[in-house]
Amino acid sequence: MMVCLRQILILGAGPAGLGAAWKLARRGFDVTVAERAAEAGGNSGSFRVDGQPVDYGSHRLHPSCSPEILADIRRMLGSDLLDRPRHGRIRLCGRWLHFPLRAFNLARNAPLGFAAGVLGSALWKPAATGEDTFAHALERGLGRTICREFYFPYARKIWGVEPSQIDSEQARRRVSAGSIVKLLGKVLARPRKGRFYYPRRGFGQINEAYAGAAAAAGAKLLFNTTVSRIEVENGKVTSVSAVTPAGEVQWHPQLILSSIPLPRLVQLMTPEAPAQVRSAAAQLEYRAMILIYLVLDAERFTEYDAHYFPSEDIRITRLSEPKNYGLNGAQGRTVLCAELPCFKTDPVWTFSDDELGQLVLESLRRADIPFHGAVLGVLSRRLAEAYPIYRLGYRKHFDALDQWVGGMEGVVTLGRQGLFAHDNTHHTLAMAYAAADSVNEAGQFDRSLWAQARRQFETFTVED
Repeated sequence: MMVCLRQILILGAGPAGLGAAWKLARRGFDVTVAERAAEAGGNSGSFRVDGQPVDYGSHRLHPSCSPEILADIRRMLGSDLLDRPRHGRIRLCGRWLHFPLRAFNLARNAPLGFAAGVLGSALWKPAATGEDTFAHALERGLGRTICREFYFPYARKIWGVEPSQIDSEQARRRVSAGSIVKLLGKVLARPRKGRFYYPRRGFGQINEAYAGAAAAAGAKLLFNTTVSRIEVENGKVTSVSAVTPAGEVQWHPQLILSSIPLPRLVQLMTPEAPAQVRSAAAQLEYRAMILIYLVLDAERFTEYDAHYFPSEDIRITRLSEPKNYGLNGAQGRTVLCAELPCFKTDPVWTFSDDELGQLVLESLRRADIPFHGAVLGVLSRRLAEAYPIYRLGYRKHFDALDQWVGGMEGVVTLGRQGLFAHDNTHHTLAMAYAAADSVNEAGQFDRSLWAQARRQFETFTVED
């Protein structure tokens, strides 16, 4: 076993932090993970409602996960990693279509006007105007009909910004079918494309497995631990202070891998960052999310794992039923999870659980989804930084932060929050593995190797 020359401190125990901790601890490094929550997982964790495992929204492990990462997860979870068929639906133009889209279902159920509009889009494209916006990029690729009936209203609901005010990078990161040809390819895809992997005890079981493996390899995982200060001297981190249940602690790590939100990392540094860096940090925006869980007196709500609502007259964007992802729950009861994007300044952010429950029931009525039973309980969870918002001009602010932090010795940012990215869990784990691989046997971080990995990350597109 190698002699450890460096201490590595990891901020955040989501998939990025845990994946890196496991990989580095296995190689003999002195690894500490600091997490302010009481458990591992971050926004991809799980907990129980009325005995039912539930997630922070709807999560899946996609088959496009890299073979190396998928093999590791299979070894950790064994038979608990289920192979499940996707069976969702989307309400479009007042009708229900299977989601992901299927050719026969689309041909049979899509409104004629919508189908004709999509066909027309394949034959005619708007002229190039030089605009570099989400709206123009999608209209050029997919045409007006599908954009104005689906993508544009959904964008307003998810990010709270007009499509014409969103950077085109958001389209590339979030819309895998960016052209009619690609869309048809997805509709006609092989059956494997309609499946996903899911842990028996909730999506958070993946994080729990990585946390257990990291701890078994020697990593120290500290929960309920809030970093309070990062001391910087001459462009190098000299110490990190944190508050734990046992009191204040201080580390002098040789390397920090940070998966916490990039603006928060900058705010922790002392002496404070230059004014232009602090200004850039203030300009990066996040969309918050309220997750509303309803316990129903029914064995099953519907046969679908998830329902999608792009229409703006329905407040929620997605409704999932954990039981239908392959999870066991109490007999005679099921739990629904409704997703409600918002800003923390919106009145709904302070709604009571009862008010949020009524909002969900009203959304179901508007969507013509009947339910005649009783709601036995309502519980909510709030995610302050659910989605990064790529408003026009965001890139210059991100680059200013990224370059300043990247020029500091001993600090590397990774993961969804650390890189202000729209990514799936398998993408985040790929970042974790790449970061660990960039640390050589002497504990030195190879910036050139990491730069190559960062260029690869730029090609990631979110899968829904």
